[in-house]
Amino acid sequence: MTKKDLRIVYLGTPEFAVAGLQTLVEGGYNVVAVVTMPDKPAGRGHQMQFSDVKRYALSVGLPVLQPEKLKDEAFIEQLHSYHADLQIVTAFRMLPEVVWAMPRLGTFNVHGSLLPQYRGAAPINWAVMNGEKETGLTTFMLKHEIDTGNMILQERIAIGEDENVGSVHDRLMELSKQMVLRTVDLILDCENKGIEVPTTPQPEGVELKPAPKIFKENCEIRFDEKTAQEVKNFVRGLSPYPAAWANLHINNQYFENVKIYAVDIVESGKWKEERDLVIPCKEGAVRILELQVPGKKRMDAKSFLNGLH
Repeated sequence: MTKKDLRIVYLGTPEFAVAGLQTLVEGGYNVVAVVTMPDKPAGRGHQMQFSDVKRYALSVGLPVLQPEKLKDEAFIEQLHSYHADLQIVTAFRMLPEVVWAMPRLGTFNVHGSLLPQYRGAAPINWAVMNGEKETGLTTFMLKHEIDTGNMILQERIAIGEDENVGSVHDRLMELSKQMVLRTVDLILDCENKGIEVPTTPQPEGVELKPAPKIFKENCEIRFDEKTAQEVKNFVRGLSPYPAAWANLHINNQYFENVKIYAVDIVESGKWKEERDLVIPCKEGAVRILELQVPGKKRMDAKSFLNGLH
């Protein structure tokens, strides 16, 4: 079997998922269809917005499926008509068994963590928020329980002390190109040799750190409940998106829903020496470096303070 003989259906939605898809197409693999989220209205004009995966798929002439419900009979029938040998999932929603069990070679997922840690919808954010020193990517075969299937490949990257989730996301997105290609190459090689793809069960009996979906109410910084280091990690793990926020009293003025993009830790006894935006924490204090007040542009804290009465 050649690359052109291996029929692949690719499932994904955001920019992160485009990297692997593009690598497969440019690498000569036969992607027969793409599955992504339905178009959604966005912006002031509420114009219909394509997903990043759809935009790329259309640019290279790939068929695009956009089911509202993944168990819809019409969608299942349409998906089955592509006779996929293999399906690949990157940053997509949870699949029903009727979908992930359809291809004869199965379905593998590209997950943004070192499984079994950080199973869930926001693994990159939570790894940074928890102050991890490293993270990575794992490819694994799908099964019933979410993010629990046998692992195929795993790669690690270091997380910088001051690095935010945007930077880690972009480096993992770049890494996903080779991870997807290496995983598909391995599956094709095993198919041609008539052997099973070597996989490793995820470790059991270890304390797991979850990575649930993040909502706005979970992004509020509670300075009195966190140490300065915890606040810094929290802000890094949510910057630039969706962004940590807080309600602040500054110079006898009250500001609601202030987005905070970067802070640093202030050494004890030094924070009163300069005109800075410093906030005490449960232990220690942090200096806000970048923020955005509703209705204003993102700016550094010095510029914000200079603009106050």
